[in-house]
Amino acid sequence: MTVKKGLITAAGDRERRIPLQTLVDSDGTARTVLAMLVNEMAAAGIEDIGIVIPVGQSEEFQAAVTAAPARVQLFEQREAQGYAGALWTARDFLAGQPFLHLVGDHVYVPGRDQHLAGQLVAIANQRQCSVSAVQPTHESQLTRFGVIGGRPVADQIGLYHIDAVAEKPTPTAAEQSLIVGGLRAGHYLAFFGMHVWTPAVLELLAETMSGAAPVSEALHRLSARERYLAWNSPGHRYDLGPRYGLLQAQLALGLSGDDREEVLAALVGLIATHGHFTSERRPS
Repeated sequence: MTVKKGLITAAGDRERRIPLQTLVDSDGTARTVLAMLVNEMAAAGIEDIGIVIPVGQSEEFQAAVTAAPARVQLFEQREAQGYAGALWTARDFLAGQPFLHLVGDHVYVPGRDQHLAGQLVAIANQRQCSVSAVQPTHESQLTRFGVIGGRPVADQIGLYHIDAVAEKPTPTAAEQSLIVGGLRAGHYLAFFGMHVWTPAVLELLAETMSGAAPVSEALHRLSARERYLAWNSPGHRYDLGPRYGLLQAQLALGLSGDDREEVLAALVGLIATHGHFTSERRPS
């Protein structure tokens, strides 16, 4: 198993504008979110990248990846079948091969000078199975992510056998079936928005597409069908959909790059200004 194909899903209701937003990357270069994701894939050795986009927006999305460092193809999602439908749209492009998958409304910031997708692909190639990146996430945020239950792999810290997958569980449901040993109280392993999947995922989706079942159901069944691992990523994911999501991602990128001191100085100035502003209006 060698991963050479990649897929970015960017056709969802909240995703259709986010991938086209421009942020300043950690190297100080202004790029669209989509270009950042394509660069992340290319750095992982991906040679062919498919992007699932909304109908009628090919020109805008093509312009966002004009200087892509890999071959890029766009696929319009013509049927409203959600996330599962987006993956299904690219089935002919994936052609029964393993693939790296990134979601189009996240930005990824590494914890050290290594591309996160490259590390994930290396683990999948070594272990010869599907691997999803995860991140310890507080129970108050679980309704925004898919969550896994599992047990540690004996020979590698931060790697887990996945035994269960649930889509946006409540804290009560997570406590019943998704507890993973070794995490802080109230924390669970939630998806990072970055996966390497074998062709079995598309096969399982094919069995459930008529009912528009969520992707998490196919992944839960995958964990019972073949070895499926989770990797506790050392980096951080920033979901751009919530209010201030883009702002948080931009700050994280700035603080992780060469312009860290400039960004810190600007933040200190803003905090000082905000503190002065509020103190003037505080009732006596």
